[in-house]
Amino acid sequence: MKLLKLLTFTLTAGLLTACGGGSVVPDADNDQVITLGDSIFDLSNELQLNLEDYAGETFRKYTRSGAELEGGLVAPSVIEQYAQARSDNADIDTVVMNGGGNDILIPVLAMFDPYNCKTQWYQFGRLSTRCKNFIDDLYVDGVNLLNDMAGDNVEHVVYLGYYYTKNGVFPLDSLEEAVDYGNATLDRACANAVLDCQFVDPRASINDRDIILDGIHPASSGSKKLADLIWPVLQPLL
Repeated sequence: MKLLKLLTFTLTAGLLTACGGGSVVPDADNDQVITLGDSIFDLSNELQLNLEDYAGETFRKYTRSGAELEGGLVAPSVIEQYAQARSDNADIDTVVMNGGGNDILIPVLAMFDPYNCKTQWYQFGRLSTRCKNFIDDLYVDGVNLLNDMAGDNVEHVVYLGYYYTKNGVFPLDSLEEAVDYGNATLDRACANAVLDCQFVDPRASINDRDIILDGIHPASSGSKKLADLIWPVLQPLL
């Protein structure tokens, strides 16, 4: 069983980090805008490239495939990414980010769902209390990060939520209720932050055709749709 868990974790790490979007970009046309987050941004890098194309300028990039909101099993966490961004240049006005998805997804894939975040048919769409409590802990981490940003004089955050995963390399269609509860929690964290935080919900826009065969990451069409959702929020802030 331990060997199976190790092999599963190794496969998961490879799935979440392989062919990532490249290294950190600590200097850009507009150094006051940074991106933080996971492989939804970083695996293909198309989401950031689309936003930069719309803006006509580049932004500092700290997104890393496999990143969790808090903790660093696979990659530097979003919290650590923000610390690195401040270390490089503390003059940050706007943060475009996501985070929290891998905190749920990595245990589901690599640890056989210890928080019971998959919803089986016999649960009739009811998310487990254990998973809700786990996501509620992420809420605390998210609020603390946003409030730290406010204390550092960051003025705006654009927080991208998560779309529904699909059955692909791994069977992930049963995470819909976790995605719903997670997005509601992230939206609440954004609303309760002491800085301007706008939550972008992609669930109604992204369908299975916009997701690559792994069942998780956006295809080119998905990255384009995500950029199109973020851009009307980001543009007035530039």
